[in-house]
Amino acid sequence: MYTILAYAIPEESRALLQKALSERARIVFCTDKSELFGELRGSEWDLLFLFLNDAHNQMSLLDKVYRLIPHTPVILISPEENAETVVTAIRNGAFDYLVHPVSEARYEVATNKAFENKALRNEIAYLRHKQDIVYHFDDVIAFSSTMKQALKSLEKFARTDSTILITGATGTGKSFLSGTVHYNSPRKHKPFIKINCANIPEDLLESELFGHEKGAFTGAAKLRVGRFEQASGGTLFLDEIGEISLGLQTKLLRVLEEKCFERVGGNKTIYADVRVIAATNKDLPEQISEGKFREDLYYRINVLPIRLPGLTERPQCLLPLAQHFLLKYAKSLNSDVRGFTDAALEQIQKYSWPGNIRQLANTIERAVILEDDDLIGTYNLSLPEAKPKSIHGAIGRETTGSLAWQEKELILEALDACLWVQKNAARKLGISPRALNYKIKKFGITHPNWRKHR
Repeated sequence: MYTILAYAIPEESRALLQKALSERARIVFCTDKSELFGELRGSEWDLLFLFLNDAHNQMSLLDKVYRLIPHTPVILISPEENAETVVTAIRNGAFDYLVHPVSEARYEVATNKAFENKALRNEIAYLRHKQDIVYHFDDVIAFSSTMKQALKSLEKFARTDSTILITGATGTGKSFLSGTVHYNSPRKHKPFIKINCANIPEDLLESELFGHEKGAFTGAAKLRVGRFEQASGGTLFLDEIGEISLGLQTKLLRVLEEKCFERVGGNKTIYADVRVIAATNKDLPEQISEGKFREDLYYRINVLPIRLPGLTERPQCLLPLAQHFLLKYAKSLNSDVRGFTDAALEQIQKYSWPGNIRQLANTIERAVILEDDDLIGTYNLSLPEAKPKSIHGAIGRETTGSLAWQEKELILEALDACLWVQKNAARKLGISPRALNYKIKKFGITHPNWRKHR
């Protein structure tokens, strides 16, 4: 149940407020300022109704309230119906402005909007916290000179508004560091939008980037806002830009040069002030020579180029990164694992890590899940040098010791431990039942008890 504080609400409006919201909220009424500030300091509130007889002259009260509860929506109520007063109220932090007398329906609508807005802000804050992004360059693990120099350059680039091209092998942290650049730029309070150009079919990528009008093509049932519009004022990260078709490259070049575009199926020109960070693991000059990438687009995105080194070029970072991922996954998985055996550390150092940081992170996560002791050994690292024994024998096409083999083994062990109840196994593995069901179908796992349900 929500908690609502209502200040100085006229007696004739209290009953309407109670009738509109009492079923889903506890409403506390107060009548003087000392009582108001006492309640605000003593309790957390989901919503505040603030009645001001002279809203224009009493706006200082709203300012004091907002300083105490900056994250709680405040709905201002006043007999004044003046545009200037409304604008001033919203600028000073009010979520909404209602003109007294307020109907029961209006109370309900305003409250619904306030609660929805607060829920969305909480979700955004949660998702931002969960993003795999380091918000300060000083927090990025960098012990090698090559990585330190790359970070120094990116920190300088972040202060500008120019297009950045990040190159490097798969898994070197291009997407990861693009977020760090954004959150250290003048645009940090605006949207940061990512799109992987390689993961979207060519015929849908244009719509994804620029949006489409209703009826633009079969299945376009309503207007869609594209990524450039969503990122307006902020940063758009174009991952794997080398995968974009030549036709779409032409349209992208126009957006970068003129800051405008049209939605698919539309003729209305849309302007969007967007800073673009592009990334690729391809050799774009070679792509140009082969006729696969436009030379003019390359020069347009290559304003501030930076290459991220692979793990083989930054050996001093290898063990600190491994320890970082171990602590991260041990915490999220509620595991007692706290370190590596000497043999495991030696194996980590000797391995070439062709998948770079992404491969290292995935390897450590899997090892934390599989390890029963407090130190990760070579067996659970499952690197090519290791020779793990098969538990269930040969399993389909997967090679013993491969990632697929290990994943299937883990699922089988969890199912067996949970008496083949999928919901319980999913909880044990820390994934959703839907994700587990997908994996079960992928690996062709069956059990006699499931037949009657399938």
